[in-house]
Amino acid sequence: MIGPWTTAGRGSTPPPGGARIPFPTVDEVSRHCLDADEPETVHIEVHLPGRVDPARLRAAFRQALLTHPRALVREVPGRSLHRTLAWEQTGEPDGEPVNFTGRGPEALARARARALTDCPSLALSPPIRLDVVETADADGGAGADGGNGGNGSVRAEPFAPAGTVLLLTLHHTALDAPSGLRILATTAERYAGLAAVRIPGRPRPAAARPERGTSGGTGRTVRTRPVRLAPDSRPAPARARAVGNGMLLADLPVPPRAAPTGTLPPWTVNDRLLVAVTLMIARWNLAHGRPAGPVRLTMPVDDRPRGTGMPMGNGTRLVEVPMTAEDPRDTRLLTGERPDPAALERLLRATARRTRALTADPGSPMGAAADLLTAPLLPVGVRGALTRGARRAAASWTSTALVTNVGRVPYALDFGDAGRASAVWFSAPARMPRGLSVAAASTGGRLHVALRWSRALLADASGADLLRLFEESMAAASLTPGEPRRHDARRPEPTTDGARSAQDHHERSS
Repeated sequence: MIGPWTTAGRGSTPPPGGARIPFPTVDEVSRHCLDADEPETVHIEVHLPGRVDPARLRAAFRQALLTHPRALVREVPGRSLHRTLAWEQTGEPDGEPVNFTGRGPEALARARARALTDCPSLALSPPIRLDVVETADADGGAGADGGNGGNGSVRAEPFAPAGTVLLLTLHHTALDAPSGLRILATTAERYAGLAAVRIPGRPRPAAARPERGTSGGTGRTVRTRPVRLAPDSRPAPARARAVGNGMLLADLPVPPRAAPTGTLPPWTVNDRLLVAVTLMIARWNLAHGRPAGPVRLTMPVDDRPRGTGMPMGNGTRLVEVPMTAEDPRDTRLLTGERPDPAALERLLRATARRTRALTADPGSPMGAAADLLTAPLLPVGVRGALTRGARRAAASWTSTALVTNVGRVPYALDFGDAGRASAVWFSAPARMPRGLSVAAASTGGRLHVALRWSRALLADASGADLLRLFEESMAAASLTPGEPRRHDARRPEPTTDGARSAQDHHERSS
């Protein structure tokens, strides 16, 4: 018996070295549905103003892994007739997870591309890779051709001056973005020789009073099939041959949080992000001959503490937020080139009520159906076939997009003489049938957003067009009612993942 560690996100004391941890629901579902064409990677990118010492960084990262031994796991080999999948804690890394990959924009582009295409192995501990790239002046992340391997599809200014980029890649079957950020925070503490800073818990709202005619204000009483993001104009055979994910990064101002009005909850930066993604999808679909809605967004909710005792693994639960306007007439008002401010305010208020109710309502990580599919009643092989079949059957009911917001990064990420993090991006997998994920984190008063898509849905040029729509939608959602439209003095700076040329080669050779 393994006690509280049988489920990720519970307990704070790891079992002794070599102990086995049965896969929790989220890990098992992910393991059953792995696809080599769509790697299940989480990418975290931290920009530092200075240089790091290789030996010190390797030692600090190893110490961080020992501090969080739940990250030092590998999958226990098993047979399809076994009843459980399990992790084995190794106590030590199986190899060297830190790689110094060179200097310059090409090195960073290659590291980003690798983060989207090359999953760390589940058979080796830890299922984590840390690539370290030195940037020079005018490198930063883009360069004159947008950092896309020379194909010139996106032109952008550099993200950062000379310094270092730490690019952490996680296998999402084992770990999530908050776990990766905690490991990097501990690495920074060990590197700089600083004591761990106490991180306050994440406040969650009290359960909201149910709205009349709804279920807790979440919109669950009306279950409609969500609209999909329209694919681009490539022929269907070309999209079918495309593999992997594309990614763009943007640096935006953090929008202000609205002041409360009477008993109505104020909308947050997260609510603005959800509304902006909804406007982006609606406008894109209308431009491509698809209806504007209904849009449903999957939103991870994480209640774990952020201190050094934070449980590693996949500790979030997934909730679905219906993004329909309460007044059907608002749809037309919201999808114009300049969304109607009154309709936008109504959608923001409705979204605030829904997210407040959903985050206050506890539940299982993926719902009762996933818990049933992964219950150890049948052999692993049978459960895997059932899980994949259920995923295919539910494809048309899958939410429109995944929107992950970790909010303000709670860690200083202070690497001593290498400096504090000036920017933090992360991205989540964008697998079909959803095919689209938006991830956001804020650092130093800036909102760092990663747009990631399946190349079976969008080509890189289409992804750049979608990002421009998001920037416009976020600017509209960030306005306070009655405030005139304004432009940020610092224009968002997209950068590609540097892997499009590989995709073009694949399509030509298929």
